[in-house]
Amino acid sequence: MKKCSHSAHESLTELNITPLLDLAFVLLVIFIITTIPPVKDTDLKLPTASKHEKDPPRKANYISLDSQGHLFLNTKQIRLDELLQDLLSLREDDPDLNVIVRGDAKTHYKDIRAVLDLCQQANIVKVDLATEVAK
Repeated sequence: MKKCSHSAHESLTELNITPLLDLAFVLLVIFIITTIPPVKDTDLKLPTASKHEKDPPRKANYISLDSQGHLFLNTKQIRLDELLQDLLSLREDDPDLNVIVRGDAKTHYKDIRAVLDLCQQANIVKVDLATEVAK
C-alpha cells in the first residue's frame, strides 16, 4: 500500500535552480567590478590649482544671560525691551545675521525663551545655543 502520492515525489526530486542562478549573477557582477583595471594607463601631468583663500567667517553676535538675569549683546549690557531694536539694527547691517545665545546653567528657561522669541520677531534664522562639552 502506498503512503505518499506520486505527485509529491516528483516535486521533491526536481531541482530549483533559480536561487543558484541569482547567486551566479551576483558573483559575476562582483568579479567584474573587482577586476576592472584602474584608469591610469596614460601618464598625464595634471595642472595645479591655485589656492583659493577662504572667505572670512561672518562675525557671530552673542547674546549672554547670566544667573542674575543680566542681558548682554556682545559685550554691551542691555535690557530685554532694548534687545529687539538692537537686533533689528544689526539685521539691517547684515541680512545674514548669526546669533549665538549663551545662558548660564542657573538661568531660568523663561529668560532664554524670551530671547529666542525676540530673535524670531527680528526674523533672525541663524540662532544657535551655546553649550559646553560634558566631562
